[in-house]
This record gives sequence, C-alpha cells and structure tokens, in this order.
Amino acid sequence: MRKNGKEYKGIIFDLDGTLINTLEDLADSVNEALERMGYPVWPVEAYRLKVGRGFRNLMENSVPEEVREDDSVIEQMLDFFVEAYDRRYMNKSHPYEGIDRLLDELVQKGVFLAVNSNKRTDYTEKLIDKLFHRIPFVGVFGERAGVPKKPDPAGALELCGRMGLEPEQVLYVGDSGTDMKTGKNAGMDTIGVGWGFRGFLELEENGAVYLAETVKDILDIAENRI
Repeated sequence: MRKNGKEYKGIIFDLDGTLINTLEDLADSVNEALERMGYPVWPVEAYRLKVGRGFRNLMENSVPEEVREDDSVIEQMLDFFVEAYDRRYMNKSHPYEGIDRLLDELVQKGVFLAVNSNKRTDYTEKLIDKLFHRIPFVGVFGERAGVPKKPDPAGALELCGRMGLEPEQVLYVGDSGTDMKTGKNAGMDTIGVGWGFRGFLELEENGAVYLAETVKDILDIAENRI
C-alpha cells in the first residue's frame, strides 16, 4: 500500500463513530443520569457533538451550564452514568455497515490494525471483544491512567511501536477533529470518515488528509485507488 513513495503497513482506528455506532447507548445512559439528577435530557442527535473526549467531558457538556464547574455534580453524574452504561453499552451499539468486511480484508492483506479511543479502556476492550473478537488487533487502547487522552499522540505512537512501524507507515482513521489532530500530532496521514458523529466540515477544518464517504473508501485510500 503506497502513497507518493510511502508504504502503509498499519491502520489505527478510533472506536465510537468510526468502527461502532455507540450513540444511542451513550445518549440513553447520560439521559438516565440526568433524570436521576433532576436535570433536562437531550435528544439523541445532540450527543453527536458531546461524545469523543472522555466520560467526564461528556458529563460536563450534558449538565446545565450553571453546574458544569461543580465537581460534586460531575462526580455524581459520572457515578449515575456508569451505573446506567454498565447495563446498556451493548444494547444498541453495532458496527457500521461494511466494517466487518473491511477489517477482514485488511487482515488478509497483512495490515497491522489497532484501536485508539478516548472511551474508558474496559468498555473499549469489551466492545471490541464482543463485536470483533476474530480480528487480531495489535492493541486496543481506551482512556488509561497516566496516559494523556487524544489529541495527544502518546497512545497512537505506542500502538505504532507495537506494530514495529514508523508513523509515516500508519494511517489514522477517525470521525472527529480530535482524531485528525491525533493523527497529525503523531506524524500519520489521516482519514476522516463521514458516517460518524461529526461530519466532513469538522474533519476538513482539522486537517484530514483524506475523506471517506463509505467504508470501501478506506480500503481504496490505503491502496491508492483514490
């Protein structure tokens, strides 16, 4: 897989909004927490712009503005949210159409694959094990103590090291500006996907090298057919 003399041998994927549509389970869980706190809830679509930067950030952006800086409120919201998400996180979450076939084809071509998410690691690992157990990811990273969250490149570069590759040999695929910044910060070419939570405008504004309208586009980009 070559682009302008480069040879791509690895791909790092974001999780939510890229491999898996998790929006409804996240929204339902946050709304349950909001209801328990006596706060107004949000429609599911509103969460497209709230998710992707970790659970605490999600709580801060979901409670009423006047309590967003109240640590006790945020901590209670996190407790209620985790209780709800523990019950719900696999209720409606599912791979986007074509993702299963894409991953299988990439494995057959010998491409190293990994996942780098801002979702808590335990949920990230459980979702990957449930939905993609057959895929030999070299690493599945979520939010981890002592490791800065995306867009810091630490996780991406650690995965790159596990692949035994240089950053320019790895594509970084995601659905948000945070993902595009992460790939850029790691020295990797990026693919912004249009089926996720944000949309092409945010991806373009944050320096996406490529844009994928369909899952097939990822394979075409990697193989220099686009």
